[in-house]
Amino acid sequence: MSKKIVKIRNIALGNEKVYIQSMLNLPSGDIEGNVNQAKRLEAVGCEIIRVSIPDIADVKLIPAIKNSVSMPVVADIHFDYRIALESVKAGADKIRINPGNIGDKDRVKAIVEACKTVGIPIRIGVNCGSVEKDLLLKHGGPNANALAEGALRQISFLNDLGFDDIVVSVKASDVKTNIAANRILSAETPYPIHIGVTEAGTERMGLIKSAVGIGSLLCDGIGDTIRVSLTADPEREIYAAKDILKAAGILKSGAEIISCPTCGRTKIDVVKLASQVEDALKDIEKSIKIAVMGCAVNGPGEAREADYGIAGGEGEGIIFKKGKVIKKVPEKKVLFELMNLVDKD
Repeated sequence: MSKKIVKIRNIALGNEKVYIQSMLNLPSGDIEGNVNQAKRLEAVGCEIIRVSIPDIADVKLIPAIKNSVSMPVVADIHFDYRIALESVKAGADKIRINPGNIGDKDRVKAIVEACKTVGIPIRIGVNCGSVEKDLLLKHGGPNANALAEGALRQISFLNDLGFDDIVVSVKASDVKTNIAANRILSAETPYPIHIGVTEAGTERMGLIKSAVGIGSLLCDGIGDTIRVSLTADPEREIYAAKDILKAAGILKSGAEIISCPTCGRTKIDVVKLASQVEDALKDIEKSIKIAVMGCAVNGPGEAREADYGIAGGEGEGIIFKKGKVIKKVPEKKVLFELMNLVDKD
């Protein structure tokens, strides 16, 4: 099945690229705070930003954010179709709705017509809390089949209204349900799919669940845009998303850190050093692989595929490049010498 290309402002979903998105989490009335947060998120790699618009008065957020960032701005709307209409007028680049909670068909049709007029897409989505009652009865609960059929029903609803610029998502907080539902959906629709594990949790557990839930789908070739949902600063979502894309072999830019888990042979503080290297390179754009190894056993030999690396000794470390030792330096100078080498090349 050929993939439908859906354009959102300056990007196109459905091509080979997987786009990273997040959602602003400040009170909707705080325009300055939301604008500043959007700028910070874009600076660290966010490519699509979603903002909740709970009231018509909050629609003014949309032009304020659009005038401050270059990434597309998505208006997240629930219940009141009039907010969606005003968000379209205000310049939203995409409207996110759940047609099931908007009301009767005429209200959804009004949103569709407004989006058609200005040429912007609609993202529709289903989660375990929004599956329609007849589907819950049919499938015995909010399982993968119910989620997928609910999303396909929403797609058909918009198609019947003559609308085809659709992005779709199915999300569950249960990882296995989430994966299964998206696999079903991907096999049944050509539309770009937004993937993520909803209500994934705090940064620690949320990252683990997202890595499994999103990473599995990416390795299947499923997913055109992702959000890592964390109960944390949204900037952490962007770094997590980039790490998941790197681990799945999709994102080729930036630093990949490989490091040993340490053992009794270790004579250098690998834990501290690996964290320092990771932090120092978190915003680098060129594609490099860095190894931080604890001893000669796991040093240049095992990590020879790394572009650059460190192997620890007794209070000292060796700096190597593509498996070739460059120099031996005191432990306190290891990070400096490594970064100096990376900067020079």
